[in-house]
This record gives sequence, C-alpha cells and structure tokens, in this order.
Amino acid sequence: MSTFNTKCRVTRASSYPVGALLISLALGCGQPPAGQGAGEIESSSAKEVSFQVETVVAGLEVPWSITWAPDGRMFFTERPGRVRVVVNGQLRSRPLIILKDVEPSGESGLMSLTLHPQFANNHFLYLSYAYKSESQLVRVVRYRESESGLIDRQVIIENIPAAQFHAGCRLGFGPDAKLYITTGDATERALAQRLDSLAGKTLRLNDDGTIPSDNPFVGQQNARPEIWSLGHRNAQGMDWQPGTNLMFQTEHGPSGFDGPGGGDEVNIVERGKNYGWPLIHHKEIRDGLEAPQLEYTPAVAPASGAFYRGSAFPQFRGNFFFGCLRGERIIRVVLDGRRVLSQEGLLREKYGRIRDVAEGPDGAIYFSTSNQDGRGKPARDDDRIIRLRPVK
Repeated sequence: MSTFNTKCRVTRASSYPVGALLISLALGCGQPPAGQGAGEIESSSAKEVSFQVETVVAGLEVPWSITWAPDGRMFFTERPGRVRVVVNGQLRSRPLIILKDVEPSGESGLMSLTLHPQFANNHFLYLSYAYKSESQLVRVVRYRESESGLIDRQVIIENIPAAQFHAGCRLGFGPDAKLYITTGDATERALAQRLDSLAGKTLRLNDDGTIPSDNPFVGQQNARPEIWSLGHRNAQGMDWQPGTNLMFQTEHGPSGFDGPGGGDEVNIVERGKNYGWPLIHHKEIRDGLEAPQLEYTPAVAPASGAFYRGSAFPQFRGNFFFGCLRGERIIRVVLDGRRVLSQEGLLREKYGRIRDVAEGPDGAIYFSTSNQDGRGKPARDDDRIIRLRPVK
C-alpha cells in the first residue's frame, strides 16, 4: 500500500498509454505518492511465473467492470455513472455515456457492464446500476452503440431491491447465450430465501429481457420466474469454467451486523439450487442447501471472478482469478473441474483494494483498483486499471 511521503517527488501523469511512463515534477509535498504499476516485476508460485505490472490508465473513480469489444477497444464503468473507452492504449476524454439517474452512494452506483455475444453485429451493450425511486433499486438496461454514442435504451429488468450496501450486481452471458444477473440481499437477510423477491438471487433472462421457459421456477405460484438460484448474500463475481461450463461465483460473507465476520465464498451455481444465506454461512452444512467450494475467514471481500483462457500465461490456463477489496490481492485458484487443487494470493497489499479482474485480448491479466471508494487509501494516481503481462 502507498503511504504519505513528506518529501517532494517525481510522479506519473494521471493517464497514459500502456507501457508509457509520462512523468511530471510533483510540487505537492505531503501528498500520497503515485501507486505502483510502472513496470515492476512480480511473480507467482506457478512454475516460477513472472509478470510485469503496468498501469494502463489512471486518475479514475472506482472503475467497477472491464470488458473488450471484438475490435480491441476496452470498455469500463466508473461507479458515479460513466462508461469509458480506451482505444489503442489511450483513454478517450469523453465518456461513451453518463447515466444521469445513477445513485452512487455506499456500494452501489454504476456497476457491471457486459457486451452481447453478437456485439460485432448488433452492438448491444448491457449495464447494471442503482437508481433512486421511493427506495433504492437496481435496473439493467441495454443500449446499442452507434457512431453518435449509445442509443435505443431498453430496460431489461428493474425494481431489483437494493440498498446502500449489498446491491450486487454482476452481469454475464453464459454459454447458453442467456443473460445472468447477480443480486444482493439489500441488507434484508430474509429476502434471499423468498422466491417472490429478486433480492439475493441469480437471475436468468433472454437477451431482450423476456423469461426463458426452462427457468426453474417458471409457473410456480408466488415465485419470480426470472430466478435461477437463491440464497445469496451479495455475489459480485461470475464466470463459466472452460470445458465444463460450470458457473462459478464469488460472494461476500457477513460483516458483523448480519452475522459473524468472514465467510466469503466461491460457489458453483446451478439451476434451482439454494446457496443457504442466511440459513447457513461460513462452513456450516445443512441438507438441501449448497455449501461453498471455498470459504474465506477472515474476510477478503471478493469482488469479481474470471477464468483465464489465454496463451500469454499458459501456466494459468483454466485458473480462476478474483480481486479482493478488503484482502487487497488477487486470488488464483487452480481447479480440476469442481475440485480445488491449490490457490495463492498475488500482489498482496501492494495496489490496495482490487475490484475487477479480466483477461484482455492480448492475453494479459487486467485489474482495477477501488481505492477511491471511501474505504481505501488512494495513491495520487488512483483509481487505476493495471495489467500483468509476461516478462519478455
């Protein structure tokens, strides 16, 4: 973690292309120094894998979700409501869109972003964000990218219960081309077990927001047909394992006010199953409820989840990565199908709170910091998107 420095120092400019190191004389003594990410070498225990750490873009405000278009452009969200674009290593100064109805307090705001599997043809982009009505809620919207920006706004689903905390909300298209949505319990624990509520669930929809006929609770009285799984507290990471197509999710455990601290989870989420919250948590087991594949106490606050499929790090292929906020690291999990073989923490307490982890089209591993979220200790150039690339 960066600390305050009482001496004048040289620091990097607030944003720059990949690999470049633009420097300027910093005259502000007593300011937090620029964070790491200037090409230092880090390593993993995986057969002595080393990688270079480079800041891609800096000076951001809580970048929550990162993805890439087929043409190589990087899209990402900032929690106050901005969708940003990086082209050829350069951040475009003008956001693709600024959502005016975002409620950015606490853990909410503009959260996940995902592109339609056929984005190259239909240019559909999906966003999830909290908004204020009579109470705080979450909606998912679809836009179409055009030369003039994002147009043809369509609400996919809304009125998902939310709160200042536990608002979810990760989006992703599964191997079945359906849209999956994780939701939080909105700090009302009982909602996670109620089938008439969208809170504390995984939802499954068609790409236009209609409901697939094979969802598990379709036609069941007093049950929302959008629900795919239930009993979740606040899942914020989701990806599908190559080869098996199993859905892995990361989920935040209780925080003291709603149960003993810790109990963060990695789950394999399947059709119609109940993942226990708040009936079980931590390492508790009960018939009919799903126990996690991995559990973390003390808490690490897992905030993302992505399988590595690339070739730049062949030793990591098939590994599951997720960023940790409170844990201030990336956790790498080695799996054989459902079976956990090993795990390790990368970049421990060097870059602060880590939110999203994503694989870029270059095979590098990208992650975003979340040090401007009110709980971190931001360096002068935080928040940032940083990448790990093989040492040449």
